[in-house]
Amino acid sequence: MNSALQKYVDSIPEVGDAAGLRETFWLNGKMVPEAEQNVTLVWPEQIEDAGRRLERFAPYLEEVFPELKETGGIIESELREISGMKDFLNTNYSSGIEGRLMLKMDSHLPISGSVKARGGIYEVLKHAEDLALEAGMLKETDNYRILAEDRFLEFFGKHTVQVGSTGNLGMSIGIMSAKLGFRVIVHMSADAKQWKKDLLRSRGVEVIEYADDYCAAVEQGRKNSDGDPMSYFVDDENSRNLFLGYSVAGERLKAQLEQQNILVDEEHPLFVYIPCGIGGAPGGVTYGIKQIYGDHVHCFFTEPVHACCMLLGMATGLQDQVSVKDFGIDGHTDADGLAVGRPSAFVGRVVEPMLSGIATIEDRKLYDLMRGLLDKEDIFIEPSSCASFGALIRPEGMKRYIDKMGLSHKMKNATHIAWATGGNMVPEETRKAYLKMGL
Repeated sequence: MNSALQKYVDSIPEVGDAAGLRETFWLNGKMVPEAEQNVTLVWPEQIEDAGRRLERFAPYLEEVFPELKETGGIIESELREISGMKDFLNTNYSSGIEGRLMLKMDSHLPISGSVKARGGIYEVLKHAEDLALEAGMLKETDNYRILAEDRFLEFFGKHTVQVGSTGNLGMSIGIMSAKLGFRVIVHMSADAKQWKKDLLRSRGVEVIEYADDYCAAVEQGRKNSDGDPMSYFVDDENSRNLFLGYSVAGERLKAQLEQQNILVDEEHPLFVYIPCGIGGAPGGVTYGIKQIYGDHVHCFFTEPVHACCMLLGMATGLQDQVSVKDFGIDGHTDADGLAVGRPSAFVGRVVEPMLSGIATIEDRKLYDLMRGLLDKEDIFIEPSSCASFGALIRPEGMKRYIDKMGLSHKMKNATHIAWATGGNMVPEETRKAYLKMGL
C-alpha cells in the first residue's frame, strides 16, 4: 500500500475495512440538508434542457427502434413492487425492511438493456444534434424523424465516436452511434464479458480489447480520439452530458411514483440504492432525484469489495487522486460493470453533500441475490445489478443511518427502490452459467 495513505486506513474504520477486503458500510459525514447544499457543477435547468432534447429525439427513436413504438420514442423502464424479494431479504439476511420494496427496472431499458441507455444514449444524441445543427442540416423545430434519412447516415458516417468501457456503457454508446451512422470504436477492459463484445461487433462496432483494467482502456481511447479531429470521445470519468442524461430519471421516477399513488414527503421517506462503478450513472440518478425530493430521499451506492473506488475516494476526501490499487486492492470482480479502480472526481464532488452512504458487497452474494430475485419475482438481472440490494443486506449499517436521521418511527411508511442497472440482454447460456456461480 502507498505509505502516505496509511493514515486514512488507521483513522477511518471503513477505509481500514475496505483495504482489508472486508464488507463495509460508510455513512457520509459531509452530507448536509438541501438548504445548505451549494452544487455549482450542474444546474436543474440543464436537466430540463436534457429532458427536452430527449423529447425532440423521440420521433427518430420511435422510427428506428421498433421496441419504442409503444412509448412514442421515450426510453423508460418499469417501477415494480417486489414484495417477494422483500421477504427473501428479511428472511435470509435479517434485513428488517419495513414499508415497500420496489425495483426500478433499468435492467430492461429498451435498446441496450441497462441504466447506461440513459446517459450513454443521451450523450450520443446530443453530439449528433450538435453536429447536424452546426452543419445547417437540422433545426430544433424540425421533426427529428428526418435523422433516419440516408443523407444523415452519410453525414454522421464521416465522424467517429469512441468510448472506454467495462461493458454496458460501451453497449449503449455503440448501439446508438452505429444506428445513427457513426463509425464507432469501443475500448474494452479485460473485465468486459465476451458476449458484450460479440454483440457490439455484430452491430458493426469496432471493439479494441485490453489486457489491463478500465482506466487503461479509457486512457487509450481518449488518446486515440484526441489524435483524430473527426472523433468524439465519450468521457465516462468527466462527462456532464452523461451525467445529465442520467439525471432526467428523477422527473421520470416522480411521475411513476405518482401514478402508483406512492407518497414521498417528510412522513413517507424514500430510499434509493444504486450500484456504482466510476459513479456517472448513480451520481446522475441521485442528483436528479434529489432535485425533486430534497431531504425526503436518501440515496446509497453499492460497490464490490474488490472495486470500492468511490468509497475510498469520498471517505478520504481524495476523490480521483486515489485508486483501489493504492490501497493494495486488485480491482478484480465478477461485477464487470462495477470493475473500476478510480472514481470520477466530477461525480464525487457533485454528490458529496447529498449522498447518504456507500456499502460494499462480496461477489458471491451477488449470485445469491440474483437467484433470490429470479425465484421470488421471476426477474433476471445480471450480477453487478444485484449490488442494488447491497445496503439492504447490511441492517446494522442501515440502522445506524436511520437512527442518525431520526427516521425509525417513519420506516413503516418508507419506500425502498433498488435500481436494477442491467441484465435483460444477457444471452441464455450466460444466464445459466451465472445461476450456478457462487454456490
